[in-house]
Amino acid sequence: MSVQLHASMDEFLPLRDVVFNTLRKSILTGELKPGERLMEIHLANQLGVSRTPIREAIRKLELEGLVIMIPRRGAEVAQITEKSMKDVLEVRRALDALCAELACDRITVQETERLKNACEKFEQETMTGDATTMAEADVALHDIIVAATGNQRLIQLINNLSEQMYRYRFEYIKDENQHNRLVEEHRIIYESIVHRDKEAAARAAKVHIDNQEKSIIRQIRMEKE
Repeated sequence: MSVQLHASMDEFLPLRDVVFNTLRKSILTGELKPGERLMEIHLANQLGVSRTPIREAIRKLELEGLVIMIPRRGAEVAQITEKSMKDVLEVRRALDALCAELACDRITVQETERLKNACEKFEQETMTGDATTMAEADVALHDIIVAATGNQRLIQLINNLSEQMYRYRFEYIKDENQHNRLVEEHRIIYESIVHRDKEAAARAAKVHIDNQEKSIIRQIRMEKE
C-alpha cells in the first residue's frame, strides 16, 4: 500500500471516529483504490494508532458498502461496479427529481440566492482543476436544493446515500471533459427552480444523473480494457 494517510486529529472527536473519517475520505477520493487491501497493522502504523480503532473503522466502512471482507484475505476497498453504481444512482435520480419539484414550491428568496452563488462557486472551482474542491462545491449546491424541500424524511434519505453518492460524483468530476456540461446542467436546474417550473426542474435533475451514469460506465469499461 503506497498511499500516505494522515489523520486530521479533531480534539472533539473520539479517536475511532477520526480514523473512520480519515479512511472513508481516502476511499471516497480514490486515494485508497478499489481492490486495495486494508491491512490493520500497516494502517495503524501509518496513522499512529492501535489496531482497535482501525478494526472499528473497517467494520463501519463495511456497513456503508465502501469496504468488503474477503475470506482468507481480509478487508478490501469495494470495487466501483456498474451494478453498485446503477443501484445508487437509480434511487438518487428519483429523489433528486422529487427534491427539484418540491424546491420549486418551497425555496425561499435567501435559498435562491445561495443556490445562485453555489452555481457560480462550482463554475469557479472547475477552473482550478482540483477535483476535491469541485466535488465539495457540487455537494454544497445540491444540499441547498435538498434543504429547500423542508422535508426531513427526504433529507434523511438523501443523507443516507450521500457517502456512496460522493464516490461516484468524484469519479465523474475527475473527467475534465464533463466540466462545461456540469456547469450548464446546474444552470438549467437553477433557472427551472427560480421560474417554479416543476416539470423542467425534475427533467433537468434526471438528465444530470443520467449523464453522470453514462460517464462513469465509460470509465469503468475503459479500465477493464
